Amino acid sequence: MNLEQIKKIDKDHFMGVYSSRLPVCFVDGEGCYLYDTNGKKYLDVFAGIAVNTLGYNHPKLTKAICDKASSVMHTSNYFYVKEQAMLEELLCSLSFADKVFFANSGSEANEGAVKLARKFFKNKGENKYKVITLDNSFHGRTLAMVAATGQKKYQKAYTPLTAGFLNVPADDIDLLEKSIDDETCAVMIELIQGEGGIVPMSKSYVKAVRKLCNDKNILLIIDEIQTGIGRTGTMFGYESYGITPDIITLAKGLGGGVPIGAILATDYASAFKPGDHGTTFGGNALACSAAYTVVSTILDENLLQNVVDTGAYLEKQLSSLQEKHDCISDVRGLGLMLAIALKDSSKLSYVVEKMLEEGFVIGTAGGVVLRFVPPLIFSTTQVDDLISTLDMILEEIK
Repeated sequence: MNLEQIKKIDKDHFMGVYSSRLPVCFVDGEGCYLYDTNGKKYLDVFAGIAVNTLGYNHPKLTKAICDKASSVMHTSNYFYVKEQAMLEELLCSLSFADKVFFANSGSEANEGAVKLARKFFKNKGENKYKVITLDNSFHGRTLAMVAATGQKKYQKAYTPLTAGFLNVPADDIDLLEKSIDDETCAVMIELIQGEGGIVPMSKSYVKAVRKLCNDKNILLIIDEIQTGIGRTGTMFGYESYGITPDIITLAKGLGGGVPIGAILATDYASAFKPGDHGTTFGGNALACSAAYTVVSTILDENLLQNVVDTGAYLEKQLSSLQEKHDCISDVRGLGLMLAIALKDSSKLSYVVEKMLEEGFVIGTAGGVVLRFVPPLIFSTTQVDDLISTLDMILEEIK
C-alpha cells in the first residue's frame, strides 16, 4: 500500500481530529532512524512525542515484546501478573514511592491521581475535592483532564467543564496560596510544561509549592508524563528539583512505544481500597514487560548520563544558533527535552516541513516552539547532523 492509498482510506474513514498530518507514513525504524513507504531515511528528533525512549528496534525491547506476544500478553487483574510485580518493585526502588497503579495512558494516570487525592481525604471524612493546576498546563484529553488543563483552546468545545479544577498562573506562590481553600485536596503541576511550549518551572517555585502543600496539609501531584523515565537526565524529573512529591504520574516514555501509564505514591497517600479503582488492560504482562525492559535498559546502558551529556551538547548548539539567527527568541528546557522559540511563530510549521523534506523529524509544542525530544540513545554526532540542517533552514527564513 502506497502513501496515497493510505491517505485516501484515512480521509474516508478516520475522524478528522488531526487536521495537519504531515505527508509521510513510516514503515520501519532502527536506532534513531525511521524509514518511510518509499525507503527514505529520517533522523527522528521527536520520538513519537517523547515516547520512543530506546528508539526503534532496540534488541532488548523487541525481544521482551516478542517473548510476551508468543506466550501470555494479558490475563486481567483478577490474577497476579509476574511482570507487573517486577515493574512495581523496580519503580518503587528507584523513586520516593511505596505503591504503584498501572493504567493505559497519561490521561488515565492523571485522572487516577486526582481520584486518589480525593479518596485520601474522603477516608479522613473530609470533603476536599478541588485540584489546583497551572495556566498553560496540559494534563490530558479526558473530560476531567481537559478541565485540569490550563489552556482554554482545549476546553472551549467541552463546556460545561468538570467541576473541581482551578487554573492559576505559574511562579506566583502568593496567588496559589490564596487559591487554596477548605475544599482543596491537591496541587498538580508539570515541572516542565510540555505541550505548553517546554516551559520549565523555577526550582524556587517548585520548592515553595512543596512547602505550601505541607503547610496546608494537601497533596502535591507531579505530572511526569513527559519528564519522567530519564527525559531530563534523572530517572524522574522531581529529582532535578530537589523535592519529594506525594504522587507522580508516568506514561509516554515508560513503555518505549507500548501504551502504559502509572501512578506512583507514598504509603501515606495510597488511599485506594478494594473496589475504589481499576482497569481492564492496565498493567498487563506485555505492557509491563516492555516498561521493565525500558527502565532496566536505561540503567544498564547508562542512558541517564547520555541524556545529560548529549542534552547539554544539544542545548549548547541550539544556543549557538540563537546567537547566529535573530529569528530565535529563546532556547529552553532540560536534558533531552529542549526547545527553541521563533520570534515569528507562524514560521514553525514551515521549519518542520522543510526539516522533514531534508530527512529530519521534529515537532512543535503549544504552537510556540520547535520541540526536540529524541530517543535517549541520541548521540552528539546526530546533534551535529540536526544542527547543520536546521542552520540552513533558519538561514532561509532570516
